[in-house]
Amino acid sequence: MDPVIIVGAGPVGLTLALALARQDVPSVVLDEGPGKDEPRPARTAVLREDTAALVERLTGTALGDLGMRWTGFRSARRRQVMGEITFDAADPAPLHIAQHSLTGALRAAITDEPLVKVAADSRLDSLEQERSGVTAHTRGPSGTWWRGSYLVGCDGPRSTVRKLQDIRFPGRTAVERHAVAALRTELPWEGQALLHRMPPWRQSGPSAGEVTARPLPHGVWRLDWLLPPGKDLVTPELLVARIRETLAGWTDGSTPPPYDLLDTGVHTVHHRLARRWRAGRVFLAGDAAHLLGALGTQGLDEGLRDADNLAWKLAPAWHHGHHETLLDSYQAERRAVVAARLRAADQVLPVLRGGGGLRHIVPGAARGHDALLTDGHLGRGPLGAPGAYADSPLAPGRLEGEVPVGTAPGAPVTDVRVTAEDGSFVRLRDRLGHGALLVVLIAPGTGVWDRKHWVSAGVMPRLAAAVTALPHPAELLVAEEYPGAPAHSVLLVRPDGHLVTALSGVRPADLYTAAEAAVGGPVGQEAKTGSGVR
Repeated sequence: MDPVIIVGAGPVGLTLALALARQDVPSVVLDEGPGKDEPRPARTAVLREDTAALVERLTGTALGDLGMRWTGFRSARRRQVMGEITFDAADPAPLHIAQHSLTGALRAAITDEPLVKVAADSRLDSLEQERSGVTAHTRGPSGTWWRGSYLVGCDGPRSTVRKLQDIRFPGRTAVERHAVAALRTELPWEGQALLHRMPPWRQSGPSAGEVTARPLPHGVWRLDWLLPPGKDLVTPELLVARIRETLAGWTDGSTPPPYDLLDTGVHTVHHRLARRWRAGRVFLAGDAAHLLGALGTQGLDEGLRDADNLAWKLAPAWHHGHHETLLDSYQAERRAVVAARLRAADQVLPVLRGGGGLRHIVPGAARGHDALLTDGHLGRGPLGAPGAYADSPLAPGRLEGEVPVGTAPGAPVTDVRVTAEDGSFVRLRDRLGHGALLVVLIAPGTGVWDRKHWVSAGVMPRLAAAVTALPHPAELLVAEEYPGAPAHSVLLVRPDGHLVTALSGVRPADLYTAAEAAVGGPVGQEAKTGSGVR
């Protein structure tokens, strides 16, 4: 069968290619560039722990060696510290990484992956699709035609794929603008990120009064100044003046500490959402499908979730035949989550940026605003937390044996230690991404016994038989505990780490029903629309 064509060799496209390869699906990545990325330390991404772990699984690279996991996060208003968070094992820090470092790790992993081919200097200019596949044409030094089973546009905000499929991309332009600088210097809070609202020093030029500092490795910091509405030009002289007065203000001096300016830019935040994320055998992912970035929300983090969600759904379609329900669920799940994130940001922004009136009316409003902004920057709350697929078409509905646990159905599971089928102790998150469902038995006390003593005892033989009979490959794991889960409950987890259901004990019929629903119904089932162009 023909490979999946991936248009765009940014982090989302490369992640998708590796995720497909882990499930034995070949792909061709069309890279309009030369096959390498220019270092831009001012262009960075903040990844939650689970998305950073996704990239680490795919690349075998410890991203903590390339980026910075913050030791804490501070929020300040004028000269007052409003809040301070210290990260630990119970509250893991996000990862801040330069995008070229992230892309470099993905490219390095692909060089050793025989199922992925990267075609440099290949810019898409046309595509056609029919019931059996997709044909794409690229221009460049060796323009040619490519034949694929499916095609995924990961080609950014100006997506050629989206335009060729005539998919609308409505939303708002220039919701916010930030002047950005990456520099090497020493600041008083080593390893901590800072959100500083209304700093007390005089700022050069007009300002909305907010600056953030995010640390990177080797003493490098990314600084972002929120710019006022309008299109005022950010000149080099103005930017240097802001750097100097900001550093001086933070170090309580009349002159700034020594610094090396490495990179600058202007980051413009847009809020846009593609009307459709699927058109027959063509899909959109990442910035081609959505643009969001206000209040610390990271668009790349959501793009990596797109890739993770789509990969495990394309894999069974590639191996076993087109499956409409499963493929349609990509748009139903991912678009709904991103749309909710955009709605939350659009509702909150006017309050946060609309002036001080509310602070005088509602006691504590300023502190609440700072907490809301902090949550956005740290990937928490309605502005930053990963969405749950509560209304997914893959949800099994109400099951007789369902039991509530600390994770809602459709939400990402908590990473706990589990015992694998070979008796080894691993993290639950390490078993994701191979296309198999995960069945986790919560059995307190098993961690202190050798596997041979309990694998054939109690409910294990019956559960193992039920797992073997499931309509989709599944792996049986055992955990001593899981947040909110009663002893002997059974969790069913999707290949992308979202909970399908939790059952009270071994219930083969409920487990089978839930597993069948999670993969879109019986294998080979076709919707009435068939597998053609829609």
